[in-house]
Amino acid sequence: MGEQTMDVAIVGGGAAGLMCAIAAGRRGRSVVVIEHNHQVGRKILISGGGRCNFTNVHTRPEHFLSANPHFAKSALARFTPRDFIAMVERHGIPYHEKTAGQLFCDRAAQDIVNMLLAECSAAGVRVLTGCAVSSVSGSFQIESTAGELRAASLVIATGGLSIPKIGASTFGYDVARQYGLRVVECRPALVPWTFARDDRERFADLAGVAAESEVSAGTARFRERLLFTHRGLSGPAVLQASSYWTPGQPVSIDLAPGVRLAALLSEARAGGSRAEARTIAARFLPNRLAERWLAPFAKPAAMLSDREIAAIEDAVHRWCMRPAGTEGYEKAEVTAGGVDTNELSSKTMEARNVPGLYFIGEVVDVTGWLGGFNFQWAWASAWAAGSVA
Repeated sequence: MGEQTMDVAIVGGGAAGLMCAIAAGRRGRSVVVIEHNHQVGRKILISGGGRCNFTNVHTRPEHFLSANPHFAKSALARFTPRDFIAMVERHGIPYHEKTAGQLFCDRAAQDIVNMLLAECSAAGVRVLTGCAVSSVSGSFQIESTAGELRAASLVIATGGLSIPKIGASTFGYDVARQYGLRVVECRPALVPWTFARDDRERFADLAGVAAESEVSAGTARFRERLLFTHRGLSGPAVLQASSYWTPGQPVSIDLAPGVRLAALLSEARAGGSRAEARTIAARFLPNRLAERWLAPFAKPAAMLSDREIAAIEDAVHRWCMRPAGTEGYEKAEVTAGGVDTNELSSKTMEARNVPGLYFIGEVVDVTGWLGGFNFQWAWASAWAAGSVA
């Protein structure tokens, strides 16, 4: 097969790659999307429990982590959740808001993939699946299992390292380094924490217990659900805080945020209550958690000392836990770190020193909170690149 030429080659057929192809194809550019899996959008299909949390209507720059917190502003302002919702509605895809602006498909994530493929088809985009890229060189020669390709513009939309079972790899970072771009050290983000051995022995049998909590790591604080697992802690509050956590750092957890537990216990003591602290706490905590947490204070409230009430208050509201680590990329929703934003134009996602080379989506050092923000970054960064590539 001879060399094929086109205007834009996009490596990666996920959310960002397909959206970039749509934007470029609509401009009359000849576009090819190269996807090494046998189907596009695999991460879209497994997201949101198979319903795809495709955006968040409250998206703002402060919902993203990056070494440069201002980098995401331009792309997010120029392609908003409303823009993506308009596409969803144009395709007649039913959706609903779950909580805090999170939008999900009513039926299945496949609706979003079908929509993107339909838009690609309408824009004249060619999509190659089951096609592996072995090397990229020059400006821009691509060696692939579909033969040699040459493109005027090359867009890297290969994602991060999270969920290796669906084909995550270092390819995007390798290409960046090959062309002299810096890469911010990567780490798993939106990921469960694992317990140190002592904590695992103490709490493993609480697996499945969930509680509304406030979890703090570094300067970040999130009030959402916390879930005990056999190996550690998960749930939205933990996943959110994990992106801000540094290995070795302790975290602070309030298991009953907003509850004036010390005051309630003091009132119970003053009234001569025979109820134990764990019974009173069980009004606000799951029974199993209250039983375990306050087992050392197994006496009527009437017999509690000031020191014991203070200790109970600390145990519930100021649990200091030092995670042993995380569940790693296998369980991480996204990858933090990536191609250094200082190397890219915030308006176009083009490498400043390599004309025609673009990086979009998760491969870039921009990481969103849980709740549809990472998809919105994929759509927005892709639109920025596809509008000029």
